[in-house]
Amino acid sequence: MPTAQIAVYGAGGFGREVAWLASACTIDADPCEAVCFIDDDPSSQGLTLNELPVMGRDEARQRFPNARVVVAVGSPQVRQRLVEAAAAVGFQFVTLIHPHVERSPWIDIGTGTIICAGNSLTVNIVLGKHVQINPGCTVGHDVVIDDFCTLTPGVHVSGCVHLGQRVYLGTGAVIVNGTPEEPLVIGEDTVVGAAACVTKSVPAGQVVVGVPARPLEKGKGS
Repeated sequence: MPTAQIAVYGAGGFGREVAWLASACTIDADPCEAVCFIDDDPSSQGLTLNELPVMGRDEARQRFPNARVVVAVGSPQVRQRLVEAAAAVGFQFVTLIHPHVERSPWIDIGTGTIICAGNSLTVNIVLGKHVQINPGCTVGHDVVIDDFCTLTPGVHVSGCVHLGQRVYLGTGAVIVNGTPEEPLVIGEDTVVGAAACVTKSVPAGQVVVGVPARPLEKGKGS
């Protein structure tokens, strides 16, 4: 049986998790197989991690010309840069969704998105390109999650919420619901701290922490 070759861009902890995730996925009924990690750090190239070689993107493109790439880096900004770098050498991208994800048919999912095991996504949801949803998350009805957002483990997004591009939701964060008339909006490039509870819309570029979530005071760590 033919296999769909996957090159995982990012050889860190999440990259290793995604390589494992790929082995549970299929594309057009063909089983997926992670064939390598791509890493821009020369000191990592040439290593073997979990039985997979680590190499630069030019070498990966040459050795595995039919492989498709998934970028497995948590930082939304870095992920966007690596997507652009992979596209520049001719790679196409792949979407990986673990078969144990609970989801309705009424979900639009963009290219390059990763949805790990143990997640629940309900109805009328739009996920942009290269979104990452780590294990143990829930996404409610009428949610829009724009390109390059990251949901770390245990995040809960209630109904009628809109996340702008490159939003990062820390572990265990909770986003309460908006309404159809007035969705709760988290502006692009916002970071929501671990275990924070967002109860109202947040402007772009903010770092918010706590319960209820408030802007992080300058000079204080999260």
